[in-house]
Amino acid sequence: MLERRLLRSVGLAAAAALTVGAAAMARGDGGGGAVVGGWPTGPVTLVVTFPPGGGTDTLARRLADRLHHRYGHAFVVENRSGASGNIGAQAVARARPDGHTLLVANSSYAINPAVFSELGFDPAHDLTGVINVAYVPSVVVTARQSPWNDLLAAVEAGRDVSAGAPVPAYASCGNGTPQHLAAGMLNQSTGSQWLHVPYRGCGPALIDVLSGTVGLGVVTASSALPHIRAGTLRALAVTSAQRSALLPDTPTVAELGVSGYELNQWHGLLAPAATPPALIAQIHAAVDQVVSEASMQQELVGMGYDLAADDAPGFQRAIHNDLDRFASAARAIGLKVN
Repeated sequence: MLERRLLRSVGLAAAAALTVGAAAMARGDGGGGAVVGGWPTGPVTLVVTFPPGGGTDTLARRLADRLHHRYGHAFVVENRSGASGNIGAQAVARARPDGHTLLVANSSYAINPAVFSELGFDPAHDLTGVINVAYVPSVVVTARQSPWNDLLAAVEAGRDVSAGAPVPAYASCGNGTPQHLAAGMLNQSTGSQWLHVPYRGCGPALIDVLSGTVGLGVVTASSALPHIRAGTLRALAVTSAQRSALLPDTPTVAELGVSGYELNQWHGLLAPAATPPALIAQIHAAVDQVVSEASMQQELVGMGYDLAADDAPGFQRAIHNDLDRFASAARAIGLKVN
């Protein structure tokens, strides 16, 4: 299996590319078109649970293009959005378990059971993890002109309700999103009472944070990065367990004293649960070869991702762990969409 290294800073991308490229040559997989263990044998459908144009869709299309060029078969991206991804996930759960219909999903897959009363499928048993391609951490941001220079100051402002001071509000990318849950978990852990203002996507949320209409934003790091680099947004903390390659100078929430805090949004492939384990391993190896290419790693970092590295059983364990802890967190903060 090819090794995928977590890049500690964007500046390491070029060096990592040389390292991975040398490793690929040593293993003899410098771009040949041979299938891995017989997969794929025909066209593969990648079902994306979000509309065209979003981050998950873009990742799926880049991956599909590279898989096609490496293995020769068609890889078709099919957008089946709706109900926060539940419609697409339900379709893949009912597909033939032959490895030729796969789900491209993110951490919302593990949050949805906690916030939706009806999914139409069982995420713990109807689908299984194949490969975790990459992570996108969320980041707590505020406008350059805001009074909060660090996360602790913003948290303290959220606690200071008895003094009659206005409680900070935060913009998220939507109800039930990883960013909504991340902020709710932060409130729960710190005793802060930030008010939630949901938006339909990270872009609209950032518009109001930049203007100062909303004091704080909890958004994907990739969406905030251009504004942070331009100096119009201040990054207060990332929600991942380790610092992000995108924002190496920005501390984690845990570093600032919230012990054990972590929410890192994964993006990966899942298959129907009845897919044979040997086939899951073949698909994992085939996709891993593509994701491990130096040029693909550079592309992912350029798109705003931190790289992941795990085998299929490890990814499945991570999904189950997220299902359990997100359910507990959602109950604790009273998060419910319907």
